[in-house]
Amino acid sequence: MNRRKAREYALQMLFQSEFSGADREKTVPEGIGPGKDDNEDTTRFAMDICRGTLNHLEEIDGVIREAAEHWELGRMAAVDRNILRFAVYEILYRKDIPAAVTINEALEIAKKYSSLESVPFINGLLDKVAKGRPKT
Repeated sequence: MNRRKAREYALQMLFQSEFSGADREKTVPEGIGPGKDDNEDTTRFAMDICRGTLNHLEEIDGVIREAAEHWELGRMAAVDRNILRFAVYEILYRKDIPAAVTINEALEIAKKYSSLESVPFINGLLDKVAKGRPKT
C-alpha cells in the first residue's frame, strides 16, 4: 500500500468535495481518487481518510480555528485547508498512525501541492494540534 498516494487522493477528494457545492456531510466525490491501477489497500485508506475527515469536519475545523490564532479558516489557501483537515483527522482519530508520521506526510504533500511558504505554517499548526491531543 502506498499511503502517501492515498493521502494525495484524499486531498483531491476533499478539495473537490469543498468546491462541488454538494452536501459535504459524508459525501465522497465520484470520478476522482484511487484508480483501477491502485491496490485495494491504497484505495481503502484514501476512502477511510476522506470519509473520516468529512464525518468529523465540524470538529476538525474547530480544532484548526483554535490552533490557527489570528487566521480565519476561509482565508487559508484551499489546498492548505484540506491538507490540515485530513492531517488533523489522522492526529485526532487514527491512533494507529503516529502524529509525527502524519505531520511529515502532510508536509511532503504540501511541498508538492502548495507553496513552500505554506510548509512552516502547516507544520506549526499540526505540531500544536498534536501536542494538545489527549494521550492514549
